Amino acid sequence: MFSSRIVRRVALASLLAVTAIAAPVAADDKDGFRPLFDGKTLEGWIQRGGKAKYTVENGEIVGTSVLGTPNSFLCTDRDYGDFILEVDFKVDPKLNSGVQIRSQCFEEDKTFVVDGKQKTIAAGRVHGYQMEIDPSDRAWSGGIYDEGRRGWLADLKNNKAAGKAFKQNEWNTFRAECKGDSIKTFINGVPAADLKDAMTPSGFIALQVHSTKNKEPLQVRWKNVRIKELK
Repeated sequence: MFSSRIVRRVALASLLAVTAIAAPVAADDKDGFRPLFDGKTLEGWIQRGGKAKYTVENGEIVGTSVLGTPNSFLCTDRDYGDFILEVDFKVDPKLNSGVQIRSQCFEEDKTFVVDGKQKTIAAGRVHGYQMEIDPSDRAWSGGIYDEGRRGWLADLKNNKAAGKAFKQNEWNTFRAECKGDSIKTFINGVPAADLKDAMTPSGFIALQVHSTKNKEPLQVRWKNVRIKELK
């Protein structure tokens, strides 16, 4: 009897120890951020749009272009309103990409009016604010493009410091601060876009692989995807 009690106590202690080690994985860190990507699987993400390939390698989400398919998006399975998002990315110099914030996708066509003009967004079309990933000579990474809707809302043509902050063929860090109608973006700690816009107060976050005419597969990588929701 005494031996069985000892065995049970040891087993319980071992279980509690394992639980204590595993629990912090999904918990907020000391700054209030929590991971959106577990580093191993694409659990919690949904692919929409084109047929680009999304895989996980060495703790990174890898997006690989597919010739002849439209823009592809790996989207969170829930929406976010006010938040701070941080994500590291590395992109092939020949591939355009982006990180969607407060974005949407509907099962039916949606019509809206902007500047007195009516526009329809097709069913299944991902649309919304995008932090541009632009490895071209234009260097507008961190600018805000309204994907599938209004086009450029905050480019970087007058922000040379942000353009120079992008590091070609290296890892870069995006930060987006969204609160109310304010959207601010940063690249490698340098302020990029500062936008006031209230069209979409909440939506999903998504990782874009742009359509391409290159026959060779091109890749963009993301890691350390984390969010801090604001109250």
